[in-house]
Amino acid sequence: MDERKLLREDNLLRSEPFAFMVAQGQLPASSANALARDFPHYAGAGFFPWDPAECGPELNRLVEELASPRIANAIGARLGLADLGKSPSLVTICRSLNKRHGTIHTDSKSKIVTALLYLNEQWPDTDGGCLRFLRRIDDIDDMVVPQVRPLFGTLAAFRRSDNSFHGHLPYEGERRVIQIAWLTSEEEKQRKTRRGRLSRLFKKLFGRLDRRLGAGRDRNAAHRD
Repeated sequence: MDERKLLREDNLLRSEPFAFMVAQGQLPASSANALARDFPHYAGAGFFPWDPAECGPELNRLVEELASPRIANAIGARLGLADLGKSPSLVTICRSLNKRHGTIHTDSKSKIVTALLYLNEQWPDTDGGCLRFLRRIDDIDDMVVPQVRPLFGTLAAFRRSDNSFHGHLPYEGERRVIQIAWLTSEEEKQRKTRRGRLSRLFKKLFGRLDRRLGAGRDRNAAHRD
């Protein structure tokens, strides 16, 4: 990744009601096939801690670049934070979702900044699964800016706050994304990693139940963090 692309004037940048950015074209189109080939296959839906052994070399190289201090500092600079690269980072990867995912939330207080890099070469003609930055926790349609389609090379990042509301309409199916969160401490990184591994085991064992529980969720469903 080229951090200069994160600093382009045509990137979408907002400071109110919370700091966030949307930057398209962050990856060369020529890398799409290799990244698709190297993307991990998961038995369950949702985000799981990055394991290099499950990924191919091109995807691992991209993750290492995304987690580098130079990329962190470039994102932090756009969001009003200095030296974000000094904070511990946690990478999780999602291949698919079920309809339970995407409820409105702020992210936990242990997160400083969250960035999402989408790797879907196409997206169906649907609002489902498209990221929305919101003004309220109880209205998925009260968007600050138009929703973000999760297309290849689009990066969305935001600074966590008590009103950093975001989510997406229910969607079930493949939705490839790399997520990196810069955290308040190494202890929080270890705790979230352990929880992510337990979540993966649960979804592997009870994936059908997970899909069934989320199938009828309300479009404005929310949780605080």
